[in-house]
Amino acid sequence: MQQTAMTLASETGDDWWEVEALYDLCFAPGRSALSSYRLRDGVDPIASLCLTARDADGILGGAVRNWPVRVGPVDAVLLGPIAVHPTRQGEGVAALLMQACLTKAVEDGHERIMLVGDAPYYARFGFQRLDNVIMPTPTNPARVLGAALGADAWKGVSGPVTSMRD
Repeated sequence: MQQTAMTLASETGDDWWEVEALYDLCFAPGRSALSSYRLRDGVDPIASLCLTARDADGILGGAVRNWPVRVGPVDAVLLGPIAVHPTRQGEGVAALLMQACLTKAVEDGHERIMLVGDAPYYARFGFQRLDNVIMPTPTNPARVLGAALGADAWKGVSGPVTSMRD
C-alpha cells in the first residue's frame, strides 16, 4: 500500500453534497435503508469526528462521519460511513481517516467506539467483535465491532444499540 499525501479537515456545510456523492458512489444505492441509518435519523453527527481527506488539488479522496448512539444505558460513538473514492483506494486514505477519528475521539473524551464492518480489516485499529451488543436487524452480529478508547471501556457493556433521539 502506497501512502498518499492527503490533508485532513473537519467536514463543513460546503462539503456536505460532495461527501454525500462520494457515499453514493462507494455504497449501494439503498445505503440509507440499512439499519445503521435508522440510528442516525434525526440526530446530528459528531462534528469533530466528521472528516474529509483531500489531495493537493483539493479533490475529495475520502470522508468519514461518526454518530452518537447508546448501547444499553451507556454512550458510544458509531463510526461510519467511511468511504474512499475508487481512484484513491489502496493508498492508505481509509487508514488515515480511521486513525484520525480514533485519536480525536480520545481527545474529545469518548470512551468507546463501534462500527459494523469486516473484523479482519478493522482488527488492526483495535476493533473486535462485540458479542453482547445488538444492532437493529438485519445486521449480521459477527460484523458488530468495537474498540475501547479507555481502559475496559466495553467491559460489561451489553444490550441494544439505540438512537440518541430515543
